Amino acid sequence: MSTTVPFETTLKVRDTCLCLHAQRAARALGRHFDDVLKPAGLTNQQFSLLMALNRPAPPPLGPVAKLLAIDRTTLTAALKPLERRGLVRTDPSPVDGRTRLLLLTQAGRDALATAMPVWRENHAAIEARLKGFDPDMLRAALNVLASI
Repeated sequence: MSTTVPFETTLKVRDTCLCLHAQRAARALGRHFDDVLKPAGLTNQQFSLLMALNRPAPPPLGPVAKLLAIDRTTLTAALKPLERRGLVRTDPSPVDGRTRLLLLTQAGRDALATAMPVWRENHAAIEARLKGFDPDMLRAALNVLASI
């Protein structure tokens, strides 16, 4: 049985698919922030990960993976280069030695401090490009989609 999808359907999906549009926007934003954060020595993923660790108490792996919407294996792989650079340290929990806590080192805090002005400036410029759209409503809509 040979079936085909009409080209009109392809155009409809191209123009309406939320997944496609979200992926395209995420890739464009990711490339942009990779470029602007490069002088700070970070990728956008590393910046987000370091920010996720910038807390009063070191978090375990699970909640950080959930916040970043990645699995624990992917998070562990993303941590390795940051650990090698001395930006992050992984220690066993004093309460439960089987649980690993993720600590942002002073070098990691310094890297975030270097990256923050770049992030602020570029983030503000991107929000300014959203004329006629409410960035808070966009974030709320993306959070709904992230919970699917």
